[in-house]
Amino acid sequence: MSAATPPRFPAEWLLPQWPAPPGVFAFCTTRGGGASEGLFGTTNLSFNVGDVPAHVQSNRELLAQAMQALESQASPCADQASPRQPVFVRQVHGTHVQVLGEGGGAEQPADASVSDVPGLGCTVMAADCLPVLFCHQQLPVVGAAHAGWRGLLGQGGVGVLENCFAAYADRVRLQAGQAGLSDADIAAQTMAWLGPCISQPAFEVGAEVQAAFVEPDPDCAPLFAAGKPGKFFANLSGLARHRLQRLGLAQLFGNDGSQDWCTVANPERFFSHRRDGSPTGGTGRFAACIWVA
Repeated sequence: MSAATPPRFPAEWLLPQWPAPPGVFAFCTTRGGGASEGLFGTTNLSFNVGDVPAHVQSNRELLAQAMQALESQASPCADQASPRQPVFVRQVHGTHVQVLGEGGGAEQPADASVSDVPGLGCTVMAADCLPVLFCHQQLPVVGAAHAGWRGLLGQGGVGVLENCFAAYADRVRLQAGQAGLSDADIAAQTMAWLGPCISQPAFEVGAEVQAAFVEPDPDCAPLFAAGKPGKFFANLSGLARHRLQRLGLAQLFGNDGSQDWCTVANPERFFSHRRDGSPTGGTGRFAACIWVA
């Protein structure tokens, strides 16, 4: 990219409205701004849904350009010599976390990542599942998690958000040089942003899913509304907020469960697998990305 061609940030994309410290940057893509066509129009970021690979590659390059553009907007003197890199993990609806800069990356099956390496963007894709971004108020440590109901549930009350926070907290301790820093102290200095996802009126699940959450944690029962016999409507963003609050995070921003954030209800803005998907893919994937400069 030449000096005559400044990096661009598509106006359609979302910027988290949260008090992130200087040097922490984040955004969430929407359907607009990219090169894909048809069902994948226009910013599909997944190679695994049947889109033209060259279009996906172009969209991923746009993501890297947008990272650089945000830094340039914040500081015209920002270093443009070191390209910014969104790091995609191979999402499997699980709970594993990849620490960026420690090998693995895109080849590792993971549904979350953490980073304290400048320019390496923790990046998760979604098309109904919930992207969750973490950052510390003072230290250059960030994380991103892909939370569908399976990853959110996990096992024994430990899901993808708990594992992501644990890996993130370890990096905070390293950055602070305080091995004994408690999870509670770290949570008090951490904020989280919840991105678009399927909303409760569109998210019907079976009684077994409701029971898997509620039996070990009755406090989340209000986050399931009864539907037809054997079915419930689940509040995915509400369940994530509940889990984050249980970890001690009080500074939560973004998705409040309203229809403006619903992937299913906003076909012009967001991809939705439940609305448009098929066994072979059928729809694109948007992404949320966070990094330290």
